[in-house]
Amino acid sequence: MSFSVNINQSKTYQSIILSDDVSNTVAEIFCFGGLLNSFSIEQDGELFNLVDAYTDTDDAIAKRNTWFKSCRLSPFPCRLKNGVYELHNEQFKIEKFYLGENAMHGIIYDAIYDITKTEANENYALVDLSYDYKGEDKGYPFAFSTRLIWKLEANNLLSVSSYVINKSNAIIPYCEGWHPYFKLDSPVDDCTLEFDASDLLELDSNSIPTGNLIEEKRFNQPTLLKNISLDNCFVLDKKIKQPKCILKGKQLALSVIPAASYPYLQIFTPDHKENIAIENLSAAPDAFNNKIGLQMLQPNQEYYFKTSYQIEKL
Repeated sequence: MSFSVNINQSKTYQSIILSDDVSNTVAEIFCFGGLLNSFSIEQDGELFNLVDAYTDTDDAIAKRNTWFKSCRLSPFPCRLKNGVYELHNEQFKIEKFYLGENAMHGIIYDAIYDITKTEANENYALVDLSYDYKGEDKGYPFAFSTRLIWKLEANNLLSVSSYVINKSNAIIPYCEGWHPYFKLDSPVDDCTLEFDASDLLELDSNSIPTGNLIEEKRFNQPTLLKNISLDNCFVLDKKIKQPKCILKGKQLALSVIPAASYPYLQIFTPDHKENIAIENLSAAPDAFNNKIGLQMLQPNQEYYFKTSYQIEKL
């Protein structure tokens, strides 16, 4: 077969290796967090990982709260102001991780997923993961079940589809996203970034949206990242059927290709500029309060989100 799946059980939690055995492209998925730890392509006879990765699952467990690299942001992405929101005339306060006064990055970023199935054939390799959140955090006491399907296909194309079912008896707020950090064969300052955005969300001093939009089309063409620092949430252009975000280095380019279920793009460049976070979001930061992009999940209904990543040799 052209594709294969292997499971590594040498560490605390399993990892799954999806391989294109023709091109030698590899993706590594952790059961810890359901996160992407490697998306590697053969370059000059060696594998080059475009994901700023953990050493292994034990390293991810130890360091997850430092940068939240590759974590899944659910049931809310980015910041939730003061960790507080109101629902059904009741106030809730998230218990989990805070940065300063604000709750950060959701609740299930460190969930342990079960491997439901793996599959490999001539066209793709995939892993299907599942996790049931039972409402353990008093600030989000609403049960939901979720599945992740990571799928590697030809032409260095990797996708992740997430399915969410509200298992509580009430209508509940929900949004999600991904928090991967990427690095190419060139320093970030020497890379160009291009994506199809129409506006930028205005943020206050605590990186909470004010509700105002700012027209921002600077990145509608390839823009050199030298001397540019970003920690911003962009609104993808709805007029474009398949918006892309393209990070381009010297010999490699990465395209991030969200479906319509992820209409927001958060870009963050750490001060060290050794990597760049390109985050697909279904809603804006603080969506439980500002309602920007927020979905209200009906009981027992399934909701679907998808994004894809593709590597190109230049």
